[in-house]
Amino acid sequence: MSADGEVPTGIDAPAVSEWFAAHVPQAAQPLRFELIAGGHSNLTYRVHCGDGSSVVLRRPPLGHVLATAHDMGREHKIISGVGQTEVPVPRAIALCADETVNEAPFYVMSYEEGAVLHSADESALVPDGERVPLSRRVADVLALLHAIEPDDVGLGDLGRREDYLGRQLRRWKRQWEQSKTRELPIMDEVAAELEARKPEQVGSAIVHGDYRLGNMLSGSGDIVAVLDWELCTLGDPMADVGYLMNNWVSPDEVSAGSSAPTQAGGFASRSQMLDWYADASGRDLSQVDYYRAFSYWRLAAISEGVLNRYLRGVMADTEEADTDQFRENVDFLSTSAAERLAVR
Repeated sequence: MSADGEVPTGIDAPAVSEWFAAHVPQAAQPLRFELIAGGHSNLTYRVHCGDGSSVVLRRPPLGHVLATAHDMGREHKIISGVGQTEVPVPRAIALCADETVNEAPFYVMSYEEGAVLHSADESALVPDGERVPLSRRVADVLALLHAIEPDDVGLGDLGRREDYLGRQLRRWKRQWEQSKTRELPIMDEVAAELEARKPEQVGSAIVHGDYRLGNMLSGSGDIVAVLDWELCTLGDPMADVGYLMNNWVSPDEVSAGSSAPTQAGGFASRSQMLDWYADASGRDLSQVDYYRAFSYWRLAAISEGVLNRYLRGVMADTEEADTDQFRENVDFLSTSAAERLAVR
């Protein structure tokens, strides 16, 4: 139940509480469930326990989703593996694969205190002296993630290591075709150009897939935990770099949708971030613009999928959604991808 006594959508409180009693006994009963705002994919709930402590429950979005998306067992496995390293993540606690409990699988992880910087409004509250140190930590943690040998943490079978871009292009072209709500020729044009210019992959790593300040808990100029691992796989680490650079927006730039957190100002520049990452990782970043174009295009396909689910009324906050804004975001992202590739 939320603070007003209502149980949020997506939670069968009696059944989940009974399951917790058997599998998460440290979570003192009674339990109260609160849907955490933000995010348009897997649903995240804070579970308030009877002794005042909290844990977090993650489950897939409501309604039909693509076959390989929102795999709770996979996400639980990832944070369990990455949690063995220096990369900060919540602690994995338990996994429920039995869909009869809550109509979908879910997993439980530790609740970590920290700020999620979704936009410039939240970032404006970060003390000026903490913004550059936090920037440096974002670059360094990404390099730490990419330095992990997947086999060493039980993630060697997370996905194929080779041809990451080829696999991603095929996946998101398919996602676009299955989820698009209108015809948008620029998406097909960019896809063709990305395929034609695809660089050779140099090495492989654990790729987060959605690495940005809005998917982290932060505090005191540090990262408390990296969140939202549902798009994680093995492959080309440069994809994470391109994605991070797209989200690392300066105060004088236009961003898609709500303002990017770094628009508040006072954070390190893109070039400084790239220098820090290059120093920490030893990677060649000369083709970062290709990866930025790919990331814009992929995010356009993801956003169109979210729009599709809102239009079908299967998202928890459907009534609050601005579907026109989603369409504008997809248009902005696809155009931005074309601009990075000098298409049109």
